[in-house]
Amino acid sequence: MKFHRLTTTESFRYAALFGAVFVACGLVLSACDLTNGSFLDQPSRGAVSSDVLTGKEGGIETVLLAAYSALNQTSKTDFTASIAGGSSWESAQDNWVYGTVAGGEAYKGSEAGDQGVVLTIAQMQHDPSVGYFNTKWQALYEGISRSNDVLRLAEQAELSDAERTRIQAEARFLRAHFYFDLKRNFGNVPWVDETTENVNQPNRGDGAVDVWTKIEEDFTFAKNNLPDTPSDLGRAYRWAAQAYLGKTYLYQEEWQAALGELEPVINQGTNMNGESFELTDAYQDMFNAATENNTGSVFAVQNTGPDGSGGIGNARGGSVLNYPHGGSSPFICCGFFQPSQWFVNAFRVDGDGQPLNMGADDPRSQGSPVKNDQGIAEDASYELGTQTLDPRLEWTVGRRGVPYHDWGPHPGNLWIREQSTGGPYSPKKHVYRRSHRDQFGADNPWGATGSAVNYHIIRFADVLLMAAEANVQASNGSMSDALDYVNRVRNRAGNSESELTNDLNREFALAVVDNEADMLATSPDQYDWVVRTDRQSTFVFLGGDASSASNWNEYQLPDYNVEPYNSFSGQQDALKKIRYERMLELGMEGHRFYDLVRWGIADSQLDQYYSYETGSDAPGDNLAGGDFTPDKNEFFPIPQRQIDLSQQGGETVLQQNPGYN
Repeated sequence: MKFHRLTTTESFRYAALFGAVFVACGLVLSACDLTNGSFLDQPSRGAVSSDVLTGKEGGIETVLLAAYSALNQTSKTDFTASIAGGSSWESAQDNWVYGTVAGGEAYKGSEAGDQGVVLTIAQMQHDPSVGYFNTKWQALYEGISRSNDVLRLAEQAELSDAERTRIQAEARFLRAHFYFDLKRNFGNVPWVDETTENVNQPNRGDGAVDVWTKIEEDFTFAKNNLPDTPSDLGRAYRWAAQAYLGKTYLYQEEWQAALGELEPVINQGTNMNGESFELTDAYQDMFNAATENNTGSVFAVQNTGPDGSGGIGNARGGSVLNYPHGGSSPFICCGFFQPSQWFVNAFRVDGDGQPLNMGADDPRSQGSPVKNDQGIAEDASYELGTQTLDPRLEWTVGRRGVPYHDWGPHPGNLWIREQSTGGPYSPKKHVYRRSHRDQFGADNPWGATGSAVNYHIIRFADVLLMAAEANVQASNGSMSDALDYVNRVRNRAGNSESELTNDLNREFALAVVDNEADMLATSPDQYDWVVRTDRQSTFVFLGGDASSASNWNEYQLPDYNVEPYNSFSGQQDALKKIRYERMLELGMEGHRFYDLVRWGIADSQLDQYYSYETGSDAPGDNLAGGDFTPDKNEFFPIPQRQIDLSQQGGETVLQQNPGYN
């Protein structure tokens, strides 16, 4: 069965319309900063009548699509970003700042002084005045406001009972998603729904609502009332709601309830196309715009390439800063979000295909780090080394000499903005393929890059690992099932389809030859490359006399190996392996900080990260002063601007999170 794909392109067209139709800031908590009061106090201009909005065609469905558009959170053409004054990357859909950089998987990157506030977040030295937090807060409450608009209008709309229920279920799914992200970022957040008359609600103390319970109620309603397959790709559907409900229980350590939702998703669930959930044969198919919405996708933000807008708001706009940046980089901007050495070291394996030093308290700081080209000029010779690695590293991290998708061998410092700040690596999972440039790449007016690669809010591998964790933690869980779920993920990583080879360099190579003489007979420009079939390797011309073999750098890829676990020796061994697997499988996808917090190990893990990075040759010296403070840094501060806006009768309704006063 073929479905129409609900793209953010369509959603944002509707969002632009409803910027004029609705009080889209909708909440004092996310109000525009106007001189004479909040946005709520201002009269509507160009308002559309309720008769138009409650009609099905062009009305209630359009309002619902505007709510879907808020999943992006990031576009400068988006009403929220425009009124908030924040930038798209401050509230990005993939939480690259809050989930990944704050979790130690990536440095801020770029140059030392550029977006320096991200470094304070990485160091846990932030405070309530940081504008990033205000932008994130507003973007999420904008999504809630739009969802509430749908629910209010649905009561009046000219719909059949079935249509009304389905629309309400989609809106409640979206609202639950936005609240889930608010809850894990800010902890104590106020609840505002479609029935709330005074939107200035408390977030702590008397009158505060248990938001986790409300999220559960919304996802439960969505699970019970959404179709098994949606009418459009990108819409909420039953199995996505059930997986998200299971994740909600997991975050509250309600292990048995989590299993009750996650295991049916594993055993009976189907994706948006009605296909049974299963891991794709190739790991990299989860991060390729040409192969997405596959059996491994549970719920994803549907990003697009060129959409006629002249911008990249629909093309994963929150990642606009996060592409290789250097003298010859094809991506223009801007060198942020560079993987950390600490994270890269996690992909080392031993002779049995197991994570190296898994038994150590801190396996990533043991032994030799993964070889890198820190401090090595791009025109100097470099070898990748012989360490055996987990191949997921190569689909997650761009590093010198390894095919950067089909863009050719990553040229090292040539694509790095400032190695001393950001290190030698580049992010990779959100980057489109060179062969897909016209279809899935996009540029904005100032030349920055956008990508049509979807962002997976939940994918099937995540469901398997959550179910494994719940089985180990639940009093009547199955250790055998937990082992099976983890090994399904590891087996996919270890199969031949998931390996990276030099064949990726063929399409845009200067030549493909089977001997040295033919290579030396080519006429390359500096940094052109030739694939050698006789050596199963790639040669890059570094400059000088092309007929001299000494001016060519050979890149021979290392060995890759991932083997399943034979057993878990007990609960703690199982948890250690499951937690490690989440980092390997889901790395650079915005999960790590939240995982560390919910496991109660953020303090020890991040402090080890700071210690390792500031004591090594990696560029982590800029993390000096990093210190996770327990009972404070588990959540980010309530934005001071929002506390100020909540004043009522001389008192502020919103209360700051502990430790930030």
